[in-house]
Amino acid sequence: MGGGIYLIQDDDRLVEMTEQAYDSEDRLQELLEKYPNLLAGDQIDRATPRRWLLIAREMAIPEEEGNGKWSLDHLFLDQNAIPTLVEVKSSNDSRSRREVMGQMLDYAANVVIYWPVESIVVQFESNCRDQGRDPEQIFEEFLGSDADEELFWQKVKTNLQAGKVRLAFVADDISPELQRVVEFLNEQMDPTEVLAVEIKQYVSENGLKTLVPRIIGQTAEAQHKKSSATRERRRWDEVSFFQEFAARQGRDEAKIAKKIYEWAREQEPDVSVQWGTGDTYGGFAAKLKHKGILLPELFTVDIAGQLEISSSNYASQRPFNSEEKWLELRNQLSSIGLSLPADPSERRLPSLRLSTLQDETTLQQVMATFEWVVDQITG
Repeated sequence: MGGGIYLIQDDDRLVEMTEQAYDSEDRLQELLEKYPNLLAGDQIDRATPRRWLLIAREMAIPEEEGNGKWSLDHLFLDQNAIPTLVEVKSSNDSRSRREVMGQMLDYAANVVIYWPVESIVVQFESNCRDQGRDPEQIFEEFLGSDADEELFWQKVKTNLQAGKVRLAFVADDISPELQRVVEFLNEQMDPTEVLAVEIKQYVSENGLKTLVPRIIGQTAEAQHKKSSATRERRRWDEVSFFQEFAARQGRDEAKIAKKIYEWAREQEPDVSVQWGTGDTYGGFAAKLKHKGILLPELFTVDIAGQLEISSSNYASQRPFNSEEKWLELRNQLSSIGLSLPADPSERRLPSLRLSTLQDETTLQQVMATFEWVVDQITG
């Protein structure tokens, strides 16, 4: 260890602080859990500094078999609902950079495929309870009282499905070899962001401690690519959406999406179609209108080829706020592959791949089910 920093105290005395290793890797993990700002969100995005919502520490990573034999050091979300996977490595860790890098890429590949957003919500709420805090209060402190929590979790799900995650290697010392690998990956991987965070500890003779984080990996080329992707906020309309949908998902799936869209238009004035923004998860929403009031959406269809519903939207609507009708709704939606929770207060975002609706009879059953829903709410 070398170098140092200097503090000028009120009495004009200069205090030298020298670099010192952490007592253990676990100590560095504890500091990140307690002080998420050590991830240097102001350096990651200087225009809009990243803020952090801790989901859990030592979070199990799912695999194809459904087991969780791996454990991620930390999972954070930023205010744009981008999952940030953090792996901590101290300077005295004997593992090679190849092992650490391979482990993180393995984590990322598995969470994108096998990690349902519902499990993230459960982990967040469980972690809050362990700390003796109210999850809703923490969420409000994170995004503000006017934030749409349901929409935020939906964005988390979409970001995971699109591979829009952030991988952060945290250590008290980032070697030049690891820095080169991180910079290379960050330039090549899109939309995934790969960064290293070096957090050095400085200690004075009288026990003062200072932590200094530094972001590594944001080369000029990587920053240009990532900032361009962040700025892209396409607003869809009927023509642009179906042209792009056919290019991404194929003409057969585009025909299915178009039939669902036309069904929604035929339900006017009880249903209103609204177009959204976003190149990754934008699309259209079919929203109910009852007695002149616009209600939450029946479903959304996004550019990724999915039809999705929100359990909380349905649970808040009459007549489904009764136990009997909720059970009936669950049975109806279950018949078309959308699984609502038994407990209406449980948040869930069931979805269908449009590719599973190639059979005309199956597609008609889906639309008939939503016609039943409309009749139940407006009848």
